[in-house]
Amino acid sequence: MKTYILAITLFFASSTVWAENIDLGKSSLTWRGSKIVGDFHTGPIKIKKASIDDGKGEIIVDMNSIGETTLKGEMKGKFLGHIKSADFFEVKKYPTAKLQIEKIDSGYLYGKLTVKGKTNDVTIPFTKKGKVYTGELGFDRTKYGVVYGSGNFFKNLGDKIIADTITVKFKIVTK
Repeated sequence: MKTYILAITLFFASSTVWAENIDLGKSSLTWRGSKIVGDFHTGPIKIKKASIDDGKGEIIVDMNSIGETTLKGEMKGKFLGHIKSADFFEVKKYPTAKLQIEKIDSGYLYGKLTVKGKTNDVTIPFTKKGKVYTGELGFDRTKYGVVYGSGNFFKNLGDKIIADTITVKFKIVTK
């Protein structure tokens, strides 16, 4: 019985520490995707859990929270349904994305980004002012199995080609 209580105590203690040093209420992510002709969509996406300690950490993103700020009404609903579908991020099967931070050094964050169960190395430049880290991650969506509308995978799309790079601007605030 004592072992069971100790295990529960340790579990809750470690869960509390998990996001202790990141202020999720003040931190934010904003994604942007575009067509090659310049049309774009952008919106917020929520951080589910985050922790950074001594240059290492993890940021878990809630893919179900992806929003869109350039459309309204029925078009917005259709768009969000589409990017959450298997054509794009397949959020029912992959409800989270993850950035595993391996090292922070000289204005760069080095780690591994996992989207749709696929993981690739990333290097992200950032600036730090006090407790606030800001920057922008650009990643090739096709490396994560998001190939819908890519000119590298589909021909004769004309002005419907969607750029392969998605950017995520971030503001991470530590406590």
